[in-house]
Amino acid sequence: MRTVELLPDDELDRAIRAAWGRLDAAGFSSLAQHRHPTNRPHLTLASAELLSPAAAAGIAEALRVLPIAVRLDGLHFFGGRAGVLAWAVDGGDVLRELQAGIWLALDGADRNPQLDPGEWAPHITLARRVQPDQLEVAAQAVGVDVAAGRLSAARSYDSLTRTVTPLQ
Repeated sequence: MRTVELLPDDELDRAIRAAWGRLDAAGFSSLAQHRHPTNRPHLTLASAELLSPAAAAGIAEALRVLPIAVRLDGLHFFGGRAGVLAWAVDGGDVLRELQAGIWLALDGADRNPQLDPGEWAPHITLARRVQPDQLEVAAQAVGVDVAAGRLSAARSYDSLTRTVTPLQ
């Protein structure tokens, strides 16, 4: 599986990593514990089995809107087995239109339906394996500060080889 991800600028990256650290200190399975060299804060726009040359051209064209100003404001919880706690990302219409453009560029590439523009919930993951009864404590660990910055670069992660490729 290949992803198309947006990466935060340095200031926003530091704010996200600080939240990871606070969650880690509070005993949660935050991404601060994930030591693979490709691990970094990101927002996933889409994923598909492969990125064809035609898809890559469409992706490159869509990414011309970068950088995008965003706010990380409010937490989102994805229940179920994974128990993912994430920061909700608000990038307005520009971010939603970019994600829809990336989705269209991947047409025919066996896309992940959870990232269909009608289903997509823009977020940056903070911790996994969070239980519903832990949400209040986790939210306190994250803090109430609103982080703002820009999504300024893009990459693709290959889950088979566990490598990344810059996209722009």
